Amino acid sequence: MSATTPRTHRFANGLRRALTSRLAAALTYPHGVDRYLEQFAPTASLTEVRAEVVAIRHQTDDSVTLSLRPNGNWQGFRAGQYVRLTVEIDGVRRTRCYSPANSVHATDGLIELTAKTHAGGFVSKFLKQRLTVGTTVGLSQAEGRFALPDARPARVLLISGGSGITPVMAMLRTLTDEGFAGPISFLHYSNAAKDQIYAAELAGIAAMFPNLQLLRGYAEPNQGGELEGLFCRAHLNAVPDFADAEAFLCGPPGMMKAVQKLWADEGIGERLHLEHFSAAPAVLADSANAEGDVRFIRSERLAQNSGATLLDQAEAAGLKPESGCRMGICHACTCRKASGRVRDIRTGEISDAGEADIQICISVPVGTVTLDL
Repeated sequence: MSATTPRTHRFANGLRRALTSRLAAALTYPHGVDRYLEQFAPTASLTEVRAEVVAIRHQTDDSVTLSLRPNGNWQGFRAGQYVRLTVEIDGVRRTRCYSPANSVHATDGLIELTAKTHAGGFVSKFLKQRLTVGTTVGLSQAEGRFALPDARPARVLLISGGSGITPVMAMLRTLTDEGFAGPISFLHYSNAAKDQIYAAELAGIAAMFPNLQLLRGYAEPNQGGELEGLFCRAHLNAVPDFADAEAFLCGPPGMMKAVQKLWADEGIGERLHLEHFSAAPAVLADSANAEGDVRFIRSERLAQNSGATLLDQAEAAGLKPESGCRMGICHACTCRKASGRVRDIRTGEISDAGEADIQICISVPVGTVTLDL
């Protein structure tokens, strides 16, 4: 085996050089090498991360958990980061952000993603109801600064709500795989016990690791949790020395605001690390007060400003700009604003009128705006 391994590596490297050469590009024009490679193996690609769906399970009535086997372009992740998952739905590619929930030390080579469905969850409904084992999906490399630091903290506090459990679940699994001996407190909130993702596994981990304190809170009464109701200061009374811990937070906006306020009031905001995966507040088209036009200079189109986001207005004008999460997280929709002012729907901040790269999914024009689309 040892004698043939270097030879195998040389062959693989030589093949990759050949496939990425100008000659290969010319011979496969206009489709590209990947189009031909995928005829032999759907996940094959020279540069893109693709993955095969190898298992699908349903932990709760409103969730779906996918096990994905990525191709060799996958570079791994840090516990807490997210990926952009791309699926084709009725001929249209749709992208959303999800956090791997598995340990970074998992030995099976799989990526585990869990999504909860909701009324407006177009992609999550597809994943739960229509996606099948064997399907090939697209992935980005892992992104995001929300992650366990390389130098593990002496004490860790994990706080999550609903599907926000996935990035902190990756943190917990990673820490336990490493034999982390410091105190870990895990506060998780759900509407009811039946809605809790990873319920059985969390209970099992807590039974195996005496350094883990598991506190489950439910909005509905009499659910058997250690906590009852929504997050509040009183719940932290059960967490020893919480102010000394590095805290990692992901969940619904209301819960996250409550946690952030408490940490700010305590003067320990620098110890709180968080991730947002909820959509930005919906902005309804305000045609009565909208002014000016939206000019798409590359496609030579002009539309009257409707007051909706620039992404919605571009699509209404018949354009198909790249987009992903549609909530200002993944930056897939970033494009160049040539002129005009825009308002960030998350913060209300208004930009200056000069050139700038903007995320059109969370930008509303203030007067006439010109985009390089």
